[in-house]
Amino acid sequence: MPTQIQVSKDSDVRASVRLLEELTADYRGRSFAVRFWDGSEWNYLEQPQFTFVLKHPGSLRSMFLSPSELTLGEAFIYDDFDVEGDLEAAFELGDSLLSRGYSLLDKLKFGGMLTRLSGQGGRPNGRSGADLTGAVHSKERDRKAVAYHYDVSSEFYSLWLDRQMVYSCAYFKSARDGIDTAQAQKLDYICRKLRLRPGDRLLDLGCGWGGLLMHAARNYGAKGFGITLSIPQAKMARQRIREEGLEDQCRVDVCDYRDFESSLEFDKVVSVGMFEHVGEALLPEYFHLAWLRLRPGGVFLNHGIASCAAFKRKGPSFIDKYVFPDGELVPIDTTLRAAASSGFEVRDVENLREHYALTLRLWVNRLEDKGNQAREIVGETTYRVWRLYMSGSAHAFTTGRLNLYQVLLSKPDHGKSHLRLTREDWYG
Repeated sequence: MPTQIQVSKDSDVRASVRLLEELTADYRGRSFAVRFWDGSEWNYLEQPQFTFVLKHPGSLRSMFLSPSELTLGEAFIYDDFDVEGDLEAAFELGDSLLSRGYSLLDKLKFGGMLTRLSGQGGRPNGRSGADLTGAVHSKERDRKAVAYHYDVSSEFYSLWLDRQMVYSCAYFKSARDGIDTAQAQKLDYICRKLRLRPGDRLLDLGCGWGGLLMHAARNYGAKGFGITLSIPQAKMARQRIREEGLEDQCRVDVCDYRDFESSLEFDKVVSVGMFEHVGEALLPEYFHLAWLRLRPGGVFLNHGIASCAAFKRKGPSFIDKYVFPDGELVPIDTTLRAAASSGFEVRDVENLREHYALTLRLWVNRLEDKGNQAREIVGETTYRVWRLYMSGSAHAFTTGRLNLYQVLLSKPDHGKSHLRLTREDWYG
């Protein structure tokens, strides 16, 4: 049973303890503690895996008066409460509280307890939720959605990403691999799956800060062309390409994938962490345009997050409002159907969800280690948004709610794939 190790005379603390006892009576998950605004504590174990720090008497009211993933997330980023210790572990308790079946009597009882708590603290200035206008996935709205997330600050991203600034799932040969090693392995794994050769023309849809293009040019002799909707990303990618002396092999333009035109046919096409922004309704167009850019006998590697068809989200999404507005995750069968309908032949499908959980944990640790610098660059609220969304995403990949698929597609050349009979060279 929990113990209150420091008795408080604060009536709101006592009321909050009674509420917590009710809410967590059936919880049998990770050990946790709660520390209140007056310093008193309510514990499950002496060494809890995480501690909820309630900042003011209205903290629980902010979190649970209208409970959802969104309201809990907003209470965290606006500092109604904090989590010390393993933030990812706290999501298990959040799942339990949000998935509990509340009867009408429960709702009336808990609502009454919450409304009797004192008022909530003030909401600080900081990152506000996305407020996009126009038709969803119109070119202008997509540009704004990408800018909302990726234009935060390249300096901020460089604090916790690897040396190559790769903002997508890494590839681990061991769970002990560091982020620089794991991301270099991912870039090389993609190049081997594409079977890049010197002189190959490579098109990167959503090239970010250019890490894959430069790796392919430097290590495989490929000639890379990348497009991104983010102006700061393109600026930094071009600078890095110049610094490495790769201008003759790499080029980056700011361009919507729907507007990309070229007189060239590319030998290989790749998309890493971009197709989540496309939208389910536009997937046929997305794959058709990749098909048009690819020569017969070429291959397209699509690397992206997929939802689990068996999991249904309840309530509004925190990530939709504060992280990736208009992002759409679809089950893998939806992706494969759209690709095949465009003429592609599906040659390989690999799920790397455990790799993404490992990647996100490294990112969170690195971000927290540089917390003071991150706050100086982007402010407290934005720092909390990234800390929360990446920890929550690690939890989602660990539990199987999210998956990460690399799909290798070929454009047949009169029925011939020109591919090897085995995958042995990928692992050599």
